Amino acid sequence: MHHPFMEELSDELATVSVATLRYQFPYMQEQRRVPDAPGVLTATVAAAVRTATELAADLPLLAGGKSMGGRMTSQAAAQGVLQSVKGLVFFGFPLHPPNRPGTKRAEHLAKVGVPMLFLQGTRDTFADLKLLRPVCSELGPRATLHIVETADHSFHVLKSSGRNDAEVLQELAETTASWAEKLPRTQSKTADQRVKS
Repeated sequence: MHHPFMEELSDELATVSVATLRYQFPYMQEQRRVPDAPGVLTATVAAAVRTATELAADLPLLAGGKSMGGRMTSQAAAQGVLQSVKGLVFFGFPLHPPNRPGTKRAEHLAKVGVPMLFLQGTRDTFADLKLLRPVCSELGPRATLHIVETADHSFHVLKSSGRNDAEVLQELAETTASWAEKLPRTQSKTADQRVKS
């Protein structure tokens, strides 16, 4: 959660009134290389969402994350354990391992009942857009796909794009806030803020 990208994204989200709650998976906290079992990962997501709900019960709650964090959040949502969440945000959904295109990692998304925002770079080797676009299309209005031109999985853009990483982070934050504003509001007391875990 202290990775520079996560810290910079969190700061940028704050500029558009999106509060964040960052957390660690146990294997990262313990500095192990091998990820925890899927059950541990989804339980960690569920615990983070419970904490966010307790800390900001009067704010609409989004959940999501970068890469595997986003995927584990979507799996937890598909299992029905994120009841208070109004939407999911994926900063680089890892549809498949690099150079091994496939859609198996997206099969559970059909069971997710809340809106989903996919923020994806055109050079992301973890998500061939030729595969991700049809996945989002099949999900219908629940899925919104936002493409970041020339961005890779870490949202670094080519110099030829005429943009820098800070501008891309601003785009990610503004797109997230704009998308969140369109979500149904049933429990919001503060309409101009969102909490994401």
